Amino acid sequence: MNFDLSMENIQIRGMVRDFIAKEIQPNLKYYEENRLFPKPIFQKMGKAGFFGACFPERFGGSELGFLNLTIIAEEISKAHPSLGYAFNMQAMTCPFTILNWGTEEQILKYVPDLIKADKIGMFALTESGGGSDPAGSMKTTARLDGDEYVLNGSKAWITFANEADVGVLFAKTDVNAGHNGISAFIIETDRSGFTANPLEISALGYMTRSCDVFLEDYRIPKENLLGKEGEGFKIAMNALDYGRLTVSSRLVGIAQGCIDESLKYCHERVVSGKPIGEYQMIQHLIADMVVETDGARLLSYRSGYLKDKGEAATRQSSYAKYFASEVAAKVTRSALEIFGGNGISDDYPIMKYVNYANMLHFGEGSANIQRILIANDALGLKNANRHHISRRFSLSSDLTKEAVKES
Repeated sequence: MNFDLSMENIQIRGMVRDFIAKEIQPNLKYYEENRLFPKPIFQKMGKAGFFGACFPERFGGSELGFLNLTIIAEEISKAHPSLGYAFNMQAMTCPFTILNWGTEEQILKYVPDLIKADKIGMFALTESGGGSDPAGSMKTTARLDGDEYVLNGSKAWITFANEADVGVLFAKTDVNAGHNGISAFIIETDRSGFTANPLEISALGYMTRSCDVFLEDYRIPKENLLGKEGEGFKIAMNALDYGRLTVSSRLVGIAQGCIDESLKYCHERVVSGKPIGEYQMIQHLIADMVVETDGARLLSYRSGYLKDKGEAATRQSSYAKYFASEVAAKVTRSALEIFGGNGISDDYPIMKYVNYANMLHFGEGSANIQRILIANDALGLKNANRHHISRRFSLSSDLTKEAVKES
């Protein structure tokens, strides 16, 4: 068993760091201060092949693989956490879901533009009040009317929705069939009846926004159905399985960013005549931050490695996402202790890391839900436990297995 990165992995990481130094760091202040969506940066990332890492060349992909994708997402998120959201919308939950479940025509129409970031993507599953069971509480409906589906309802916390051109959206085609009544659709935002209202969350900045989405007699051709009617739940679970891969690596990037900033500060900040890095309490914090972040990184790398081998890695991705979210929360808190009052100052990026770590703690399955799933899986309670969350979202559920198999 070899835990070393290959020469290719190391070269790609170096390429990403060069890209950050040339294309991201010099331009971040402009986009942040002007509250502008950084589409030009995303397009350069797409041109560099970052979003197409797991896609075949015939669809415009770079075929770098899942492990390289985790490395890329970590480095970009370390540079600025908000940019990491692009890996879900431009690489995984939106275009990769279309790749897995779409027809050849759908893939050719949407995927190449999404992974190049010429079109911005979104993934619309969550609804207000849905909590950790968004599918079970879904109220958005889709009704077939001749050659079109008519969609009505709303979605909440949809990243990039105000900038998106294309999205994967879930609605009930049979309101009486529970999870089996959910279907997936490829939507285009320039059609009448689609509205996206950005949420005002100053703590996260304004470069990338989450939105409330409203559908009012929104019509799309029936050819925009993704998969078959009633397959929406399988498609959503399969999409989130892949999405967790980049979420865990983004959390690792946030934690590593905090470590890098803390190490610099430990040499610069002098108290009672010596740098604070020489004080034992600070050293204890640093040691925990370094070791736990590296553990989260290895779990994330393992998920990418297994997916490159063609394995589902559903269980491993859940482990990685859960542990990385816990580590990022702890590391950002430790960084605040090291920085003291300076940690909340705009002169340092610590609060930025703190806020995004908190946000990602809930994305792609909250830490508490992951705990339930991991414990039930380990205890063999997936069939005996009747709790609705563990039953519907079991790591080893037949639905998840079937979705991965069919993808």
